[in-house]
Amino acid sequence: MAIQTINPFNNQVVKTFQEMSEEAVDAAIARAEKTFESWKSTSYQERASILHKVAAQMRSKSIQLAELITLEMGKLITQSKGEIALSADIIDYYATNGAFFLADKQLHPQYGEAYITSSPIGVLLGVEPWNFPFYQVARFAAPNIMAGNVVLVKHASNVPQCAAAIEELFTEAGAPEGLYTNLFISGNNVSAYIADPRIKGVSLTGSEKAGASLAAAAGKSLKKSVLELGGSDAFIVLEDADIDQAVEWGVIGRMNNTGQCCVAAKRFIVVEAVADEFLTKFKTKLTGLKVGDPMDESTELGPLSSENAAVQLADQVQRSVDAGARVILGGKRIDRPGAFMETTILTDIKPSMPAYYEELFGPVASFYIVKDEQEAIKLANDSPFGLGGSVFTSDKNRGKQVASQIDTGMVFINHPTWTQPDLPFGGTKISGYGRELSSLGIEEFVNKKLVRFSEYTDPF
Repeated sequence: MAIQTINPFNNQVVKTFQEMSEEAVDAAIARAEKTFESWKSTSYQERASILHKVAAQMRSKSIQLAELITLEMGKLITQSKGEIALSADIIDYYATNGAFFLADKQLHPQYGEAYITSSPIGVLLGVEPWNFPFYQVARFAAPNIMAGNVVLVKHASNVPQCAAAIEELFTEAGAPEGLYTNLFISGNNVSAYIADPRIKGVSLTGSEKAGASLAAAAGKSLKKSVLELGGSDAFIVLEDADIDQAVEWGVIGRMNNTGQCCVAAKRFIVVEAVADEFLTKFKTKLTGLKVGDPMDESTELGPLSSENAAVQLADQVQRSVDAGARVILGGKRIDRPGAFMETTILTDIKPSMPAYYEELFGPVASFYIVKDEQEAIKLANDSPFGLGGSVFTSDKNRGKQVASQIDTGMVFINHPTWTQPDLPFGGTKISGYGRELSSLGIEEFVNKKLVRFSEYTDPF
């Protein structure tokens, strides 16, 4: 895949970048390894100072950076601004709390004294996606740099200007060369670089296919990996839910980032007692979304990230329809230039259909009617994915009981799956393993070293 900016609003090529040579990548890894030797000995205060400056630079350039996101992958400009703000918050969060999270932890063994100390492991490689080009990088880079590691980032090939801009933020903040390095390389070459002994760990956010390939390469080299992969989040609406609230959150949960979100609400599972009311209101809301230029703040439905993404989504819908699914809204491409797809609702979906077992990455909702709570839970769990999910009910305790039975890494009650710096993020099953964000996110790539002091009288 060429490394280039293609504006999905009109499918025009804006800028093309040259892939780095093997020699340039080798030099970048060497610089990172050299920087780690000094960075690992810096104080938490020094590390935090750099990260706070990066966050400040990000906020000062928020409009410019948000426009890059919208240009390269079509996110609505209001949401792009929100992504920049969230990314800066994540960086500040780890700069402020990292030392506390990684402080020595005193143990109380039966004999002697002991504690756990955290130390960085070295050069890390992050493989990041296009759908949140700043947020995904922030949640990988900030905790690991604060922990004393250094990072190499292979970003998605369709957001190269975002990728370059992030590296520039670190340079402007006074970061030492090699602390954060952007690699313009092909995804096909990632596995070969994972085998490099100078790289000590790898993290990927992306598809399950890419995750399986990366995990295999990391496993072959006995290296730690963290994977955040696809999702097909269930959005359960019980009969005692506030339907208007559920509809409002349902639209936001499905349509955030034009539906191109791993934790988007994708499978709407509604108890039959309220199914007709929910569907009528949900359909009305989706029908009324304003289609247009994502740079226009009044636009509510922009393009998908690329023409290829739109073609793939339309094909998934058509294959599901050919297999017997029923379209009750949309279902086709929008007849205009750009990577646009109609807001779509599919129903009568069976396990043999693509819409049942594949992730639909765009403005397409799968709608299911179930008899009761237990049937809703069973259907929610009948998925190869296990990232997030949500349940809507007026009874908080009932919501907790349902959440305890949902086999995912995250469950939200009366809210679609969401993200913020102090909440752990990650999944189960083919949605990956490991956690990002919160205190858990900074502990994935550190050595938890036991230090024990023994008296001569200890019985060993």
